[in-house]
Amino acid sequence: MSARPAGEVRGSVRRDVALLPKAHLHLHFTGSMRHSTLVELAAEHGVHLPDALVEDWPPRLHATDERGWFRFQRLYDIARSVLQTPDDLRRLLRETAEDEAAEGSGWLEIQVDPSGYAARFGGLTPTVELMLDAVREASEATGVGIGVVIAANRTRHPLDAKTLARLALQYTDQGVVGFGLSNDERRGRAYDFEGAFRIARRGGLISAPHGGELLGPASVRECLETLHADRIGHGVRAVEDPALLEQIVQRGVTLEVCPASNVGLGVAETAADVPVRRLYEAGASIALGADDPLLFGSRLAVQYELARTEHGFSDAELADLARQSIRASMAPEDVRKRLLAGVDAWLAG
Repeated sequence: MSARPAGEVRGSVRRDVALLPKAHLHLHFTGSMRHSTLVELAAEHGVHLPDALVEDWPPRLHATDERGWFRFQRLYDIARSVLQTPDDLRRLLRETAEDEAAEGSGWLEIQVDPSGYAARFGGLTPTVELMLDAVREASEATGVGIGVVIAANRTRHPLDAKTLARLALQYTDQGVVGFGLSNDERRGRAYDFEGAFRIARRGGLISAPHGGELLGPASVRECLETLHADRIGHGVRAVEDPALLEQIVQRGVTLEVCPASNVGLGVAETAADVPVRRLYEAGASIALGADDPLLFGSRLAVQYELARTEHGFSDAELADLARQSIRASMAPEDVRKRLLAGVDAWLAG
């Protein structure tokens, strides 16, 4: 296990985390939308938004029970419904890339289940091609590198996941870098989706399922052992099983930890209760993520600021977190080198 960087002298100047180069590896497509864009597109397309997405935004959520998750998913579906034209998708990706650049993110891996948009945009294949085209435009306009993680939905049939895995493999040379699994862990075991992930891995995609968010260590273990995860979305409940956590460390699996999301969904009561420090001290590779800024009200830089204020991370340790996110990414080697050099410059500045 590599040594952690030493902390700073108390009272030293704190560097701006928005200027710290980093990679963002846990961001969902609809959830990346600006709140102002949601409101504007809803008015343009005649979509009624509930108060939780307007006056009471960000919504008060608690998804650790079935009713709470249903409400979270309902709000998410309403938000998705405002994306009705190709220009809407292009706008979302352009603005997301602009926001990433402002947060210090030089590489983004955005996760999307194209099934949620296929009916509106002519089917799965046209939807994926539209999104990849929009990704290229957004990247060229902002300088932020973008990879796409095609994600299956735990609430749908595993055969649908296999279809998505085969589709994803057709675009590995056009920006698709990984295969994921999202939605409510309580409604679909990782075991059921092993076939889809086997297809994706054989084609060179990384395995990046969600696990250990709403369920405990057993969910993480399934992702690790059955889906052969390279990264695990959330994974915070692994701290409850020291042997499992050690296995994660030894395998070099990265945990995509999303502090504001964990609080927003009731996984943790406060940001201080999210086990960022415990995971870090155990030697786990961590990539901080914002998950769904549209519903949780904060983007990537805030997650680093929470690590600083709630868990006592020094600037040297924050730089270490940024390096871990970059190394766990699928960014091209030249992008990695540039971002890592930027992290060193940030820390030296």
